[in-house]
Parts: sequence; C-alpha cells; structure tokens
Amino acid sequence: MPHHVARVTMAIAESPVSFAEALKVGFQRATETLRGITGLRILEKRIAVKDNKIVTYRVRFEIIFLLED
Repeated sequence: MPHHVARVTMAIAESPVSFAEALKVGFQRATETLRGITGLRILEKRIAVKDNKIVTYRVRFEIIFLLED
C-alpha cells in the first residue's frame, strides 16, 4: 500500500460578489500553481465595509495537497 505525505499552505482570496466567489477565485488560482490538491479548509471569513456598504468578501483558507514522489 503506498504511503502519501501531504502539505498544507494558506491563502487569502477576495471578491466584491460573495464568499463563494472569493473561494472559487482562490481555488482557481491555487490550481495554477499546486498539483495534487485534495481539499480546502475555510479558516476565516471577513467582510470589508466602506460608507456603510459591503465592498469586499474575504476568505482565508488552507489548501491541502499531496507531495510528489
């Protein structure tokens, strides 16, 4: 049975639309750099407000990926 070793890295992504869109943008960017992604873990959600209006949805998340042999 093969053994696997994973690594975890953190990222922050933002969107003016929604938390879901921010996560989608962050995940898409991660796939351009990392191979073997097996999961994400949302750590924090934040909203930036200006003039009493929501301007940005921000998500901080971990990306779990397998290390190559």
